[in-house]
Amino acid sequence: MSCIDEWGRGDGWAVRVLTTGSLALAMGVASGPASTARAALIDDHSVARVWNEQILGAVRNDTARPTIHARNLFHVSAAMFDAWAAYDDQAMQVYHQERATATDVDAARREAISYAAYRILRHRFVDGPGGTGPGRFVTAFDLNQQMFALGYNINVTSTEGDSPAALGNRIAQSVIAHGLADGANEPANYAIPAGMYQTVNPPLVFDQPGIVMNDPNRWQPLQFLRERRDQFGQVITQQVQGFLSPYWGEVSPFAITPDDRSANGVYHDQGAPPQLGGVGDARFREDVVDVIRRTAELDPTQGQMIDISPAVKGNAAIDGYVQTGHSVNPYTGLPYEPNIVNLGDWGRMVAEFWADGPLSSAPPGHWNEIANAVTDKMEAIGKPKQIGGTGQVLDQLEWDVKLYLALNGAVHDAAVATWNHKGVYDGARPISMIRYMGQLGQSSDPDLMVEVGDEMVSTYHPDGLPLEDGLIEVITPQTTAPGGKHEHLAGHEGKMAVMSWRGAPPVPRDAPEDFGGVGWILAEMWMPYQQDDFVTPPFAGYTSGHSTFSRAAATVLMNLTGDAYFPGGIFEWFFPEGEGLEFEYGPSADLTFQWATYFDAADEAGISRIFGGIHPSVDDLGGRQIGALVGAAAWDMAMRYYLGTIPEPASGMLLLLAGAGLLGRRRR
Repeated sequence: MSCIDEWGRGDGWAVRVLTTGSLALAMGVASGPASTARAALIDDHSVARVWNEQILGAVRNDTARPTIHARNLFHVSAAMFDAWAAYDDQAMQVYHQERATATDVDAARREAISYAAYRILRHRFVDGPGGTGPGRFVTAFDLNQQMFALGYNINVTSTEGDSPAALGNRIAQSVIAHGLADGANEPANYAIPAGMYQTVNPPLVFDQPGIVMNDPNRWQPLQFLRERRDQFGQVITQQVQGFLSPYWGEVSPFAITPDDRSANGVYHDQGAPPQLGGVGDARFREDVVDVIRRTAELDPTQGQMIDISPAVKGNAAIDGYVQTGHSVNPYTGLPYEPNIVNLGDWGRMVAEFWADGPLSSAPPGHWNEIANAVTDKMEAIGKPKQIGGTGQVLDQLEWDVKLYLALNGAVHDAAVATWNHKGVYDGARPISMIRYMGQLGQSSDPDLMVEVGDEMVSTYHPDGLPLEDGLIEVITPQTTAPGGKHEHLAGHEGKMAVMSWRGAPPVPRDAPEDFGGVGWILAEMWMPYQQDDFVTPPFAGYTSGHSTFSRAAATVLMNLTGDAYFPGGIFEWFFPEGEGLEFEYGPSADLTFQWATYFDAADEAGISRIFGGIHPSVDDLGGRQIGALVGAAAWDMAMRYYLGTIPEPASGMLLLLAGAGLLGRRRR
């Protein structure tokens, strides 16, 4: 989502969202040429923030690849930290071991960071194996313009000598070399290595009824019969989804270790997901019904109002959904004021705000945007930048390089751990679960027969959908009679109907009546609340990447700031009427998101995927557990780099690294 700032909305913090798409929280980054907007940050922010904004822009210009972009964010962050640490007597470096001196250390750091970030970004998004999308031309222009705006010559490519530019180029060289051999298969543009994964289910043809699954507990790719376009408006020739990164558990992590892997080879293993017809069958069915129930709430005309203020929302246990809220704002000592909104609006906004699909910076980038906004708010309210909230006050650059190292080390490992689960357990998505079970019939009443034509037909199947009045029902001649609740489904007697979102209206969607609403639809045609040319991500469901990324990031932000609460005790995003949604018109009235703590925001990100029909709750809760462990480990590792307590490589390893060209010359 593009946005501008509204500083100081009451006692809280608000950002006014102007259009949907990807989120750009930094001051004034809105529509228009990306380079112009981000170059304007130079006077207000550190050079690390400038390059963080550039990578977020590059991600938005690229395809939706959360694993790859979590890795890109981390590697650029590590390079910037290494460039900063080269001029520090205490901190240890991550990928490039070299010390340097300079008369003007601040200027040298800015230059070294810029050349390191620029070279890596050019390699990852423009010139290297992954720079294949149409967005690379925009990114190339942006990166070149940023260097020009900073006063640096992009033609300085030498790695020789003592200049900060040469140091930055050497750091980039080390990071790029590491990335070509870290298990991501970057040289082959991240293709699945031979023999690493095979889909067990035939494709689900999204545009028509009917589904075949060899195993209903395993992931199923989608097939689209009509034309699809990507986020750049280009026609997609691949009509059948391919699994993104099922091998990602083999990518070199930042802080998680082989000791964190189970006998199944899974980092922080949450065990197999519930199985329809197997272990956890009851939980599987409960989760399916829960997804349908959430999507049945996505209609603002239902008129149900709820309070989403921190007084009642948030403060949930990591393994559940009971939210007790927060009694008072710890900064003001006052209770949080009620924030009454339409449930249908809130559910739709939650689903779309956190969707992070095409045109976004992906979930890892979204949390960088949140972190940047947190930094901005700390500055605005005069909260000092101190690691853990105590000790030395850091300048902008030191704060930013340390923030990005810890945060993006966490989201990188979150991708490794959760895609490790996805690749091993291959869990199904709700679109397959609901359509498959709905096609079979109902599983609640073995004796329920329906007249279809001239015969009575059983509607029962042990693996069908559970019946629930008003939510999941059998279509009968009585319900399809004129005036009946299923009148529009006449001809489908004996099949299953669910109360759910009816799909996006035609474009343009700029009037209050331009929304799909909720109603009775065929279960075998159910779709999630998503764009109809994206529908559901191209990889297995279990566990939820959103949940893992978000809990890991929230854990880092809590430790970095020394406070579970957002600065000022509240964080807000304001959506004007009709300017917050892209899937359909909405919200129907002004709406403001509010979170008291980082974990409240993270939990909402996980819940959003249930409202959006992308994940059942087991994916969300498992992802939270992984994220907590990954985030804690990343924070601990980052602190060791800050303090210089990472042991230097043994002499034999030094020789190995030097022979591979990965060890820079140490200068003091």
